[in-house]
Amino acid sequence: MDFGFTMAAYAVATVLFVLSLGGLSNQEKAKRAVWYGIAGMTLAVLATMVGPGSGLWLLSLVLIGIGALVGWQLATKVQMTQMPELVAIMHSLVGLAAVFVGLNAHIEIGRVAAAFAEGGLPFPQPEGPMATQAYQLWLGMTDFAMIIGKKTAVEVTILRIELMLGIWIGAVTFTGSVVAYGKLAGRIDSAPKQLTGGHMLNAGAAGLSLLLAILYIVYADSAAGSLLILLALTALALFIGYHLIMGIGGADMPVVVSMLNSYSGWAAAAIGFSLGNELLSVVGALVGSSGAILSYIMCKAMNRSFISVILGGFGGASGPAMAIEGEQVAIDADGVATALNEADSVIIVPGYGMAVAQAQQSVSELTRKLRAKGKNVRFAIHPVAGRLPGHMNVLLAEAKVPYDIVLEMDEINEDFPSTDVVIVIGSNDIVNPAAQDDPNSPIAGMPVLEVWKAKNVFVSKRGQGTGYSGIENPLFYKENTRMFYGDAKASVDSLLPMIE
Repeated sequence: MDFGFTMAAYAVATVLFVLSLGGLSNQEKAKRAVWYGIAGMTLAVLATMVGPGSGLWLLSLVLIGIGALVGWQLATKVQMTQMPELVAIMHSLVGLAAVFVGLNAHIEIGRVAAAFAEGGLPFPQPEGPMATQAYQLWLGMTDFAMIIGKKTAVEVTILRIELMLGIWIGAVTFTGSVVAYGKLAGRIDSAPKQLTGGHMLNAGAAGLSLLLAILYIVYADSAAGSLLILLALTALALFIGYHLIMGIGGADMPVVVSMLNSYSGWAAAAIGFSLGNELLSVVGALVGSSGAILSYIMCKAMNRSFISVILGGFGGASGPAMAIEGEQVAIDADGVATALNEADSVIIVPGYGMAVAQAQQSVSELTRKLRAKGKNVRFAIHPVAGRLPGHMNVLLAEAKVPYDIVLEMDEINEDFPSTDVVIVIGSNDIVNPAAQDDPNSPIAGMPVLEVWKAKNVFVSKRGQGTGYSGIENPLFYKENTRMFYGDAKASVDSLLPMIE
């Protein structure tokens, strides 16, 4: 009966997760979608607690309580600017869990085999269900061990393949996510770095992983040997995750985050198969596939090869960069305010600099005042703006900017020539004309917001540096561009009293 309830609850939870994932594609439905996800996860946890294999209630409740407390602290203290690195480090926990579950499954297979040997029974069973005598041997064993004991030789081999994949994917996800966190948080240099031999090291480690995977299945009956092989495979996967992400530059971090999200999903799916948990397999597949699709969309938005990005092949120029002529011309708040008061149409392009300065509320107030004067104000969002897919959309939603004036690149790019003023707040690569004009630029061919076609462009920037990705931007030197230096929040706040 408990099993029937659990399966029914899992079915409902799956529907809620699908509704949550679908709703997140629309800003107006996103809040409701989050509640769908919360309800689905709550139901899944409760169903698991009372379903087959339930036990250790006190320990389970203590662990749930600790997790809830940590989650609450993070949710209340982490700034929106830190969300990308928070997501990355959360992915690492999923990967680590996959490694532990896989190793535990391997140990449990060994324990069941030893129990069968003591009873003089072959393991695994060559034919169907177990005899009554075999059930007696399971007394005191976990429910997971009892599931293993019912498997045939083919099913046990499949289980070993599943746990092996779960460990490998989980280990890659763990170290890759830790490195991504370090780059996003500024604790590790964002420039791509690899050991001598770079791609050959990755290829060699992948090939050796495949060899160890085959050896693990061949020597499965050797308890000590198979464990050593599995640990060696884990170590290789940890290296691959570290070296792979270290070789990817900062400009690719949005793709990396969505890619690691996909990896964590597939790791969770592998855990689900190993544990015989249908809901975990389904949810892992949902996360894995959606993360992969998002990674593809991000790469398409940058006109980049997905394979090239994840192998760390992007980031170096193919020749000398085009020389930039002119100089950066600064402007003060009075000049920007005058242009805004005279403009009929304004487009604001937010980037990570807006997030760092926490300027979204000030930008929202500036928008409100300009619209109150009858001006057409809109936002242009590039798919890879910020450090996380949808980062800018979340910030603007938090500041209560109306959804209908926040437009994607493809919707607004053709409107720049007829726009009076463009304000770029902390963006660099996504408004860089070198993507179209310089074939040797690291971002050559990447679709960008063509802000330079507007009548006036004001760039809010802290200084004259090249920014996170280290790529020079000719936009800053164009005749119709003026540099509005300073902290983004302070700069926008200085404009507010001047909008009449």
